[in-house]
Amino acid sequence: MKLHKTVVLVGMMGAGKTAVGKELARLLGVPFLDSDEEIVEAAQMTIAEIFERDGEEFFRAREAEVIARLLRGRPGVLSVGGGAYLNANTRSLISAEGVAVWLKADLDLLWMRVRHKTSRPLLRTADPRATLAGLLEARTPHYAQADLVVEANAGYAIADMARAVLAELATRPDVLEMDKV
Repeated sequence: MKLHKTVVLVGMMGAGKTAVGKELARLLGVPFLDSDEEIVEAAQMTIAEIFERDGEEFFRAREAEVIARLLRGRPGVLSVGGGAYLNANTRSLISAEGVAVWLKADLDLLWMRVRHKTSRPLLRTADPRATLAGLLEARTPHYAQADLVVEANAGYAIADMARAVLAELATRPDVLEMDKV
């Protein structure tokens, strides 16, 4: 298999972008990158601290810069924060330079995965489940613009989901060249 474009995993917090991305990168033999990790490393602050100190707008601007830089590198698998794909410029850049894959998960699955995490600044509200539901509803039309969609399933292991993404990528020879048998 030869990857021609960076695969950008988009979707809600808890959809599995990082875990699936690492496994997908392993299967493809390419680097795995995480825009949130790159931002944290550059800022020497957690995302929650950046949100608190500088606000979400500042964070989103830095996030867009980091994603643009990572897309210019060698093809790999890139996990981006849940809000990154809401930016129209970022969406078009991803589709121009890479391929967006929406890991589509329903509210119950997302809630099951994030309810005990304290590292989610957007869920620090009186009713985090309702906040998550609102975010999912607001973001779905943006995620639906992704180049490919892979449905998450609570019964899937990480490897199953990575193989499902790989199967979708195989439908795009401009992105993934499969070995001839």
